Amino acid sequence: MKAYYVICLALLPLAASAIEPGPSSPQQAETENWMALQLNGRAASSNPQKTSAAEREQALKRWLDSNKYPIPEYYKSESGSGSGSGGGSK
Repeated sequence: MKAYYVICLALLPLAASAIEPGPSSPQQAETENWMALQLNGRAASSNPQKTSAAEREQALKRWLDSNKYPIPEYYKSESGSGSGSGGGSK
């Protein structure tokens, strides 16, 4: 019986390599195409976006200020969306 398990374990990598790579759905193929466009820059804008020193300073300040407030243990929904997820509270 042990030999059976050893043989199965030895053949397991062969089963994994038999899976064909590639998208499993049309949506995944489209996503991979968009990611490839971003990666190789074929659809990049000819007008580079630049930020001024003041804009960078404001963005950094907002990011640093976001750390001043503790993360609450529970979030309460204040909008009347009625999603039904229900926030817990103690």
